[in-house]
Amino acid sequence: MKSGVSGFLFAMWVLIIVGGGIMVTVLGPFSIHQFGDFHWTVASGIKAIIAMVLVVIWILILSKLKNWIFKKELRP
Repeated sequence: MKSGVSGFLFAMWVLIIVGGGIMVTVLGPFSIHQFGDFHWTVASGIKAIIAMVLVVIWILILSKLKNWIFKKELRP
């Protein structure tokens, strides 16, 4: 049972680091200049929506991984 929990925690940290890397390298320099004075607001809104979508995806991945690990651990 220890290896399953350790694997889950390792996968969780890997997803956190990968998600942070995506946010910094891809979304950080993203900007839109077509909206005049509101381009910072629009760009921030788009970044926030993308960040929320990534969080939901990460939670779904971790949930599936947790279910898979613990079902495998509980099999006789």
